[in-house]
Amino acid sequence: MPSLKDLKNRIASVKNTRKITKAMQMVAAAKLRRAQEAAEDARPYAERFNAVLAGLAASVGQSDTAPKLLTGTGSDQVHLLVVLTAERGLCGGFNANIAKLARTKIAELQAAGKTVKILTVGKKGRDVLKREHAALFVGHVDLSEVKRIGYSDAQTIAKDVLARFDAGEFDVATIFYSKFQNVVTQIPTAQQIIPAQFDASSVEAVSGVVDYEPSEEAILADLLPRGVATQIFSGLLENGASEQGARMSAMDNATRNAGEMIDKLTIEYNRSRQAVITNELIEIISGAEAL
Repeated sequence: MPSLKDLKNRIASVKNTRKITKAMQMVAAAKLRRAQEAAEDARPYAERFNAVLAGLAASVGQSDTAPKLLTGTGSDQVHLLVVLTAERGLCGGFNANIAKLARTKIAELQAAGKTVKILTVGKKGRDVLKREHAALFVGHVDLSEVKRIGYSDAQTIAKDVLARFDAGEFDVATIFYSKFQNVVTQIPTAQQIIPAQFDASSVEAVSGVVDYEPSEEAILADLLPRGVATQIFSGLLENGASEQGARMSAMDNATRNAGEMIDKLTIEYNRSRQAVITNELIEIISGAEAL
């Protein structure tokens, strides 16, 4: 049974921890507002941009003059997985869920006889995936010094991916990130960015007859690299909001758990103190009766 001093020290320690988790929760809440606004503001642009690309892609089809970023290399043997995670932890299952989705995809591709390569963005994803798949790593992007994600950061990542594609290092590229829904819900998402894929709703979003100048192929050749950067940027923004939402929720849970632990330790401390006082009274009474 712990002594009164041990219990008192433990209570003080948990109280200090609660102060830290409460402070981190408040900081995450403040950052979440900015990150959520940035992610939500970027969605209409990304959706409209993809709709324009989808319309152009539908016009071009699989013609011989179509850009390689649209038609692909003609093979899907080598896959590049771009895993976007956070630089820091203490955000619940945010990083682990993205890494889990990536591991599932790796297992599926390897079971199908495909070659897998991994490019990580964010230290936490690299740390998790390197335990089992260190041999598959081809690069890492460190954003630990970046205070606020900008389009230039996404462009840097996109240039790296596009350079690898032009060099023939892979056939298909997929990004992994967490889409922000609300504070308690972030959805791990896998999105193919090379060759470009568009769903039917994106094609339908472009209505009316549109004449393009110059040709659709020339416009696509210019816009598709920007589309890769835009999708990566959108994923980074979604990750930023998801990370802060997950951290806010995790720190809120930690604060409440610390409060419950303090209550239990306080009850245990009072009971132990009462037992010590009772034993001392018994000893005093017994000594007085003996005299």
